[in-house]
Amino acid sequence: MTESNYDEIMQLLCDRLSSLTNSNAQITPETNLISQLSIDSIKLLNLIMEIEDTFDVSIPINALTDVQTVRELVDLVYKIKTAS
Repeated sequence: MTESNYDEIMQLLCDRLSSLTNSNAQITPETNLISQLSIDSIKLLNLIMEIEDTFDVSIPINALTDVQTVRELVDLVYKIKTAS
């Protein structure tokens, strides 16, 4: 997977998070999913299912325990995608 694929994942997640949060908050790689975007567990699980479908990956729920920012979520997806 190349740098452009990483950027593609980042863009897709930022776009999707914008529509999920219904806020005018600027979403950057450093944006905190919980404190800044108020992503609850239901929204997060829906987002994970969309990511899995879009990128044809399987994300273990326990891998999400350390994910707090948009960048950390993108890094996780990228790592799983490149390992498959």
